[in-house]
Amino acid sequence: MAAQNNAALPDGLEIAGYRIVKKIASGGFSIVYLAEDAEGGAVAIKEYLPSALALRQPGQLAPSISKAHLPVFRIGLKCFFEEGRALARIAHPNVVRVLNFFRANDTVYMVMAYESGYSLQEHIARQRNKGSKLGEAFIRQIFIQVLNGLREVHASHLLHLDLKPANIYLRTDGTPILLDFGAARQSFNADLPALTPMYTPGFAPPELYQKGASLGPWSDVYSIGAAMFACMVGSPPQPADQRRGDDKMAEHFARLDGAYSAELVQLVRACLMSEVLARPQSLFALQKVLLAAPAARPAAGALARWSARLRALAGRLGRPGAGGGAAPNTRQS
Repeated sequence: MAAQNNAALPDGLEIAGYRIVKKIASGGFSIVYLAEDAEGGAVAIKEYLPSALALRQPGQLAPSISKAHLPVFRIGLKCFFEEGRALARIAHPNVVRVLNFFRANDTVYMVMAYESGYSLQEHIARQRNKGSKLGEAFIRQIFIQVLNGLREVHASHLLHLDLKPANIYLRTDGTPILLDFGAARQSFNADLPALTPMYTPGFAPPELYQKGASLGPWSDVYSIGAAMFACMVGSPPQPADQRRGDDKMAEHFARLDGAYSAELVQLVRACLMSEVLARPQSLFALQKVLLAAPAARPAAGALARWSARLRALAGRLGRPGAGGGAAPNTRQS
């Protein structure tokens, strides 16, 4: 994703009844601030500010936008505003809560509930630094809840389009929230192809690389698979555009054998299929697999059972009077 080159709003600035405390995140598309509302409660405010189209120098509030970029800036602004309005109608524990949105400084701001916690990406990095990987039970539990939220999003006729561990936030109690929807970003790809694509390589489905390709729930399914893969491996899958020429994903999946259940590995493999129709066709289908307990590994289970039987048989044969002689020859000549 492109870097954010614009100056952030100054700490302490009063805007539409909120006071900016500090910048907490930024990307090529927006800047996010920690702020306080009129009652002193903490909120997060996301500012629409695509760095490829707008320029704001330190000390300025409104960005400068060239005439050439103004039409696309306005299209993206409209999408951002409409997205905020749609998200404001969603009240779900696994979807970021939009409280308000307003216009100021020639752009639009989305006010969201502020939650204490950290991103799933940060959690993955911490575990890797400790030399450990995320357990299967944890991955299943997190993504069952993520899919609950995503189903609500899809039911509201929205797509996420930027699903990745950095956009899955874990509250302090461990429950996940979907953040940073990417619908407005798609206006750039559609209306100004010369701009740097605003998606994350590895997590973006193949159709996001193709101008005019049909996007739908299947696009988010691919990204869900990519996010689960990142939890298992510690890094994103091979970018979809590179897979067209030299697909190396089979090698990665082979290395996961034994580390996670065959059912989970197969689910992730199915989500990451390049062909849309080869992916699971509903979020419910994904949840069904995640909710089901993984089957015991046949080899290990069979070995344990046979070992127990052999020990029992050896014990019986070793007891006096237990018929410990040679087995009779029952073959007929």
